[in-house]
Amino acid sequence: MHSGFVALLGRPNVGKSTLLNRVVGTKLAIVSDKPQTTRHRILGVQNYPDGQIVFVDTPGVHRPLHRMNVRMVDAALGSARDADAVVMLVDVTEKTGAGDRYMLTTLQPVNVPVVLALNKIDRIAKPRLLPLIDWYGQQYAFAEIVPLSALTGDGVDILVQTLLHLLPEGEPLYPEDYLTDQPERLLAAELVREQVLRHTRNELPFTTAVLVDQFQEEADERRLLRIYCSILVERPTQRAIVIGHAGQMIKQIGTAARHEIEATFGRQVYLDLHVKVREDWRENERILDDAGLSR
Repeated sequence: MHSGFVALLGRPNVGKSTLLNRVVGTKLAIVSDKPQTTRHRILGVQNYPDGQIVFVDTPGVHRPLHRMNVRMVDAALGSARDADAVVMLVDVTEKTGAGDRYMLTTLQPVNVPVVLALNKIDRIAKPRLLPLIDWYGQQYAFAEIVPLSALTGDGVDILVQTLLHLLPEGEPLYPEDYLTDQPERLLAAELVREQVLRHTRNELPFTTAVLVDQFQEEADERRLLRIYCSILVERPTQRAIVIGHAGQMIKQIGTAARHEIEATFGRQVYLDLHVKVREDWRENERILDDAGLSR
């Protein structure tokens, strides 16, 4: 048996959360085409016949401009330092540049095997992979280089088997039925934020957060779950965007989010959303704590 922690590391929007959801077989991390969608460390446990892998999804590594971003990058790099192996994800549809070189420098303090995962191969011609494999192979001594598509699953099994052989021998770290360390409150807030990102498109990618004000569970698991959330924005004009004309936008966000939460928790949900203006919330330590961003 081989068991251990594997940190998923990479620049924003390279597909780390899509890969996490793929390998654990359920939705633990929200996904959008907006950079910096993942803001905190997300643990997902998957068992295999010959071992257990504890995958750790991390925020995208980028230049931090706010306290929120500093926490995000610290969480990513800290997870890499504490892991038994690291998967560095790269989006093969993007040209290599300064951001990729910076990512490679963050691997210098890492003293565990690093696997390079060339993601999104379903979106390029196969001959384009060879120059990328050659370039990255010259930049860092990767334990393995695995082309894959987290979206379609192509190559993911090869990555898993590669990681199992690299992890230390040992018994599973978590019980067989353990899936994640994410509190239900935080998961509900993230599912709401996913719909805010989806419905407001490019208007509010980084300036919103969702806090759960109340999370009321009735004793009978089959009965109603009541969730009251605040959607934080930085300016009154952004509040107007989220609410929409005659409240249509917030209604669409709420309906879509409620369906996602019900599907995730397997019970009926009453969801109440309010939009609040909080200038500079990305610099507010208390709000960042409430939003689940570790210090």
